[in-house]
Amino acid sequence: YNFKIHQLVLALVFAIEEINRNPQLLPNISLGFDFYNVPFSERNILGNALIWLTDMSFPTSNYNCVKERKTAAALTGPSWARSAHIGTLLQLYKFPQLTVGPFDPILNDRSQFHSLYQMASKSTSLSLAMVSLMLHFGWTWVGLIVPDDHRGIQFLSDIRENMENNQVCTAFVEMIPSTWNSFSKTFWKNFGMVQESLANIIIIYGDNDSLQGLMRNLGQQMFTSKVWVMTSQWDVTNIPDYFLLDSFHGSLIFSHHHEQMEEFKIFIQAVNPYKYPEDNYLPKLWFLFFKCPFSEHDCQLLENCQPNASLELVPRHIFDMAMDEDSYNVYKAIYTVAHSLHEMSLQQVQMQPFGNGERLVFFPWQLHPFLRNIYVGTNMALEGKQKLDEEYDILNFWNFPKGLGLKVKVGIFSPNAPQGQQLSLSEEMIRWPGKYSEIPQSVCNEKCGPGFKKVTLEDKAVCCYNCTPCADNEISNE
Repeated sequence: YNFKIHQLVLALVFAIEEINRNPQLLPNISLGFDFYNVPFSERNILGNALIWLTDMSFPTSNYNCVKERKTAAALTGPSWARSAHIGTLLQLYKFPQLTVGPFDPILNDRSQFHSLYQMASKSTSLSLAMVSLMLHFGWTWVGLIVPDDHRGIQFLSDIRENMENNQVCTAFVEMIPSTWNSFSKTFWKNFGMVQESLANIIIIYGDNDSLQGLMRNLGQQMFTSKVWVMTSQWDVTNIPDYFLLDSFHGSLIFSHHHEQMEEFKIFIQAVNPYKYPEDNYLPKLWFLFFKCPFSEHDCQLLENCQPNASLELVPRHIFDMAMDEDSYNVYKAIYTVAHSLHEMSLQQVQMQPFGNGERLVFFPWQLHPFLRNIYVGTNMALEGKQKLDEEYDILNFWNFPKGLGLKVKVGIFSPNAPQGQQLSLSEEMIRWPGKYSEIPQSVCNEKCGPGFKKVTLEDKAVCCYNCTPCADNEISNE
């Protein structure tokens, strides 16, 4: 089970219920939703989208059996690849599509995806934020693992430039296949090199699709000597074994800063299979974590089981009560659609007031002008209008005691702050991998002591050098 995806669904329900309670937004109109699982293969992705669009079990192109469509927009994600596949189909119908996964420059190409809106912020300052962390701790010898796709190549170019400008060196670069279950034999042949490298700090960049296989296998190797520096798109819920989480204890995770809503935590605490009987996922959760029997025929609990059971009691690495980055993007997407529908309904009322029993009627493509206005007005990533000074929260992954699986905020990076004040860290809160009793070091060479000087090595990075005694009558100040 993919628990992270279910949190996105609950974020969607939370936003819809909040809007339906608000008498100022879409009065006399209730929002609802349909939910569809998206399989992994490209053929099935398009096939399922066509079934939804045409309302036919065996869809025929250009035919539509939906007598009265009520759907205003489609939310897709968090996988950018699957969003792109669905987008190639939806744009033929000019059907509004809002994606909730990580920002992708390809999806921002209006000539290819003219009906698609990205909720995620651009990662313009990510590489600068990571290099600032390296400089803060004096880490000058760093390994890189990135997916072998356009996003990985762009990140690699950005971070290399920032590293070179700040004399931080690359110990190694490993490119992994950007597939959902990536397991590269070539990578694991080089596994010993990664393990034995003097680089104790390794940056891993990618989303859940590209990291799933890698993270599972890193967990199985029981790595406890490296500090992983990652983005928030990795999904530790795919590692069900508490002991495998030890490999990631002490990791540092960069996440786009976003508003945290206490109301969402209260909502999650009250979620249960009895309150939402149509959610056939919740009985499975209650079965797995609270030993409640359920019927596989209709996915309903067979008995009233543990009335005080709550998602709050599920381990944090399985289900986090806090609204994560992707869930916040879902929340923003629902409100973007709601405000767009609200503006459209106001315009329709002005042109032709609704009579008794009449309701908002429109074609989905008619929503685009209102979506664009709301989208630009909220400073989201449309046509380059997004602010470039996005902030990052720096989270520390704790897995002690075993199974805790907690992400704790230990710092923030603000690119718009004055030079020297961009990075703010609470070092005393950071828990490092068990091997380290103090801040880990990650250098190619130890500093040369008094009476010695650096001698650069041919065909080696500037961070690697020999220390040779100074000649007679010479003094070394550095």
